[in-house]
Amino acid sequence: MEESARELDTGSEAGGDDALVGNVSKLTVTPPGYTGAPRKGHLIFDACFESGNLGRVDYISEFEFDLFIRPDTCNPRFRVWFNFTVEHVRETQRVIFNMVNFSKTKSLYRDGMAPVVKSTSRPKWQRLPAKNVYYYRCPDHRRNYVMSFAFCFDREDDVYQFAYCYPYTYSRLQHYLSSLEQRNLDYLKREQLGLSVQQRRLDLLTITNPAHLNPEREKRVVFLTARVHPGESPASFICQGVIDFLVSQHPVAQVLRDHVVFKIVPMLNPDGVYLGNYRCSLMGFDLNRHWQDPSPWAHPTLHAVKQLIVQMNQDPKVSLEFYIDVHAHSTMMNGFMYGNVFEEEERVQRQAVFPRLLCHNAPDFSLSSTSFNRDVVKAGTGRRFLGGLLDDTSYCYTLEVSFYSYLAAGSTTPVPYTEDSYMKLGRNVARTFLDYYKLNNLIDDNKLSSHIKSVDSIPPGRQGSNTGNGRNQNGGKSERRFQGVRDY
Repeated sequence: MEESARELDTGSEAGGDDALVGNVSKLTVTPPGYTGAPRKGHLIFDACFESGNLGRVDYISEFEFDLFIRPDTCNPRFRVWFNFTVEHVRETQRVIFNMVNFSKTKSLYRDGMAPVVKSTSRPKWQRLPAKNVYYYRCPDHRRNYVMSFAFCFDREDDVYQFAYCYPYTYSRLQHYLSSLEQRNLDYLKREQLGLSVQQRRLDLLTITNPAHLNPEREKRVVFLTARVHPGESPASFICQGVIDFLVSQHPVAQVLRDHVVFKIVPMLNPDGVYLGNYRCSLMGFDLNRHWQDPSPWAHPTLHAVKQLIVQMNQDPKVSLEFYIDVHAHSTMMNGFMYGNVFEEEERVQRQAVFPRLLCHNAPDFSLSSTSFNRDVVKAGTGRRFLGGLLDDTSYCYTLEVSFYSYLAAGSTTPVPYTEDSYMKLGRNVARTFLDYYKLNNLIDDNKLSSHIKSVDSIPPGRQGSNTGNGRNQNGGKSERRFQGVRDY
């Protein structure tokens, strides 16, 4: 999310958030003064796993617990992402969890957003009902904003997991990319562009007809990056949607591969993602403010990507026509874009073409929320820096998507995003390049009709159908939902 510092409340919660430097690890929470063996219902909290985040738990009563988000590593300003498990529950045990130390005051929790939950016997993420979630100023916490949610545990042997949004971990990405490699597609190349501070892979995918890899051949390039802000997990689902479509046998994807070289860096901040940070790298840097002069030792992933883009920009055979950085937004609905401001009106109009086409293809994309700016605090972002570096035939955008939902045209009822509908937006982004480059006449209509279901929009109101209608992805046996979600 391309937010400015003035949108953040950087104060610390009373009790010393700055002291929260690690996650809770199998923490059993018992009543004050209790000395016996833990009983069923004495909850065990844990966040010592990949992308986990929970720094502290305070027992308020048998039914209520105050939970503290661990700040980003080396940067106490950012406290938004949470991801933790609860076990040792009692059947029918009802609880209220209060997330008490958010660093931001504006939130989609005011508009109906809810945390997501899954358990060992029900491994598909579900959103809690909005009626069980409350967002308010709390007098017990210096009138800071608190998000409270009620839940009823229904299976004693289950481990329950709660998160700010659908997690997409570094390991999940690695498994996904390995599965793509194993398909031995001649139009897909995976490279290790560099390593993070903690020696995690910085992956680069090149998707194109292999004829374009000839260094003597002129090529047009679309460059896409995601997860520079690690807590913005929807960006990874969008990115996977783009990749899935581009490597598919869909006629549109085949034509795009024949005419465009797609360069994709799916995870710019692998350390931050692994550690469960919201905005920063291991060393506490917001990498999306360091594009102007990234350090090879402090910002190695950013440094490697910038070097590659500069190198391509200097190659007379390469026309770098698009740079799109994918984010998630914590206060707005829908998908939308940020672009740059230019003096030449003709260039301004050309820059508006792609968002207009995307709006036509994606029912969840909002042209009215799309804006173009030259805000001083955004100067170090990829969009702003590369917009100044590249020539006037290149377009640099930030693609944002809501952490929560979208409003379909003519509707006032928010439709919550799911993992699938985030990926659907990614597929629609990829498809829009066909319209932009005016390649529609190259599509065989007969082939297109046989693939049309893979890109058609999920009907409005059915975006969450995998949980909302109780059927799994294959249309098979109903999956039982959480009693705590359904009945509380």
